[in-house]
Amino acid sequence: MEMLATSLLELVTQTSTNLPPDVRAAMSAAGGVETPGTQSSQALDVILQNIDMAAGDEGAICQDTGMPTFLVRTPVGVNQIVIKRAILEAVAEATRRGKLRPNSVDSITGKNSGNNLGPETPVVHFEQWEEEEIEVRLILKGGGCENMNAQYSVPCELDHLGRADRNLEGVRKCLLHAVWQAQGQGCAPGAIGVCIGSDRARGYELAKGQLFRTLDDANPDPTLARLEAQIMAEANKLGVGAMGFGGKVSLIGCKIMAANRLPASFFVSVAYDCWAFRRLGVRLDARTGAIVKWLYRDPDRPVERMARGEGFPLTGREVALTPPLSEAQVRALRVGDVVLITGEMFTGRDSVHAYLVKNPPPADLKGAVLYHCGPVMMRTGERWRVAAAGPTTSSREEPYEAEVIRRYGVRAVIGKGGMGAKTLAALKECGAVYLNAIGGAAQYYARTVEEVLGVHLLEFGIPEAMWHLRVRGFAAIVTMDAHGASLHAEVEKATGEALARVG
Repeated sequence: MEMLATSLLELVTQTSTNLPPDVRAAMSAAGGVETPGTQSSQALDVILQNIDMAAGDEGAICQDTGMPTFLVRTPVGVNQIVIKRAILEAVAEATRRGKLRPNSVDSITGKNSGNNLGPETPVVHFEQWEEEEIEVRLILKGGGCENMNAQYSVPCELDHLGRADRNLEGVRKCLLHAVWQAQGQGCAPGAIGVCIGSDRARGYELAKGQLFRTLDDANPDPTLARLEAQIMAEANKLGVGAMGFGGKVSLIGCKIMAANRLPASFFVSVAYDCWAFRRLGVRLDARTGAIVKWLYRDPDRPVERMARGEGFPLTGREVALTPPLSEAQVRALRVGDVVLITGEMFTGRDSVHAYLVKNPPPADLKGAVLYHCGPVMMRTGERWRVAAAGPTTSSREEPYEAEVIRRYGVRAVIGKGGMGAKTLAALKECGAVYLNAIGGAAQYYARTVEEVLGVHLLEFGIPEAMWHLRVRGFAAIVTMDAHGASLHAEVEKATGEALARVG
């Protein structure tokens, strides 16, 4: 199978950079129904532009290319060891080319392998079938939405919904709760794959498997088809909206299956995926490994343009910021303001924050902008280039952020999904602000980076290093200000009330 590795590399590249038509259609529809001028509408405008940019340049749609998960079906007699070897080769090469971010981290040492290979990485599931061709399906599901997966053991008590029992009504409550609790942390509008029943481990696996269905298909089980439609209708009444900003579209897909269970167990497993719903597949010639057919997409069909305009939709009321920022500049900002940052900023996510609470910073952070981002970086000689650079979920830094702000004088933190009460108190006390960038918009934000000025703590690996960047026109929305206001807390309260009404 001399063409196998090449075919698999093309599958990985296209999955990372080119959303399938069913997801494109769902996101276009979402943009069409959202109220113009709202924060959710602004977010969707950026998302649609980002989809175009990624497809046009074959750049990663989102910088978090997730844990590559392959489902492989092979004819009887085909050597699966050869296929596994080719998958590893394709993943490593895609990482080298910047189509995948190095995401494989040793759970004991914390060391990044640098090539997305390691124990149980990538994930590969094999199954035999009686067809003549090899089928390979791939899903790239990032860490932000992976963290929003949920598993319920019913009966249980749910916020705003009360008791969920061991019946379809209880399942319905669990699914609405899963969509509600994701808020903006899972890069809404998202999709959910669901398994009712099975055991804990297999339930999660089967739930993720439902994400390989197309968003526009029909469940062959009429009872589950009705439940899917009901969840779609009710979830979109909650008001979570794009990025958790509040809005009309919170869910673009709901796919449910049922599996038999033990008498003592009743699990409802939910696999949450973000708007950057990256999954594709191919059929391969079993002798040569050449691509015979694409699944989910027709490569001969022109890719339709998604964007409704150019750049962040500006109103003339945006606030221009040039770091280092003063306390007065920051205290003048209010929730809902759109800012445009031009100047220097630093990235810093999990490892950087853990480092900063024990060690002095490797650079002066007084008045600085700290961006929760793990970029995809490309190196030519001694020069680095940002290939993808959207925000990561900020809630993971909640244990550290207040201390970092107080100690080092950080004035602005950028991320997605908002932060908690400790950070909000520090923003108010110190005169700092939280800015929400648009999750998944990795190409959009990469294009605001004029220059990589340097890098600190590279020993943590590329995603976890502290990158020193110069940006121009970096757009974000103030969602937590220095006066104690939080859009995230407001939306969570309002959507919780809506959840109670729907329940």
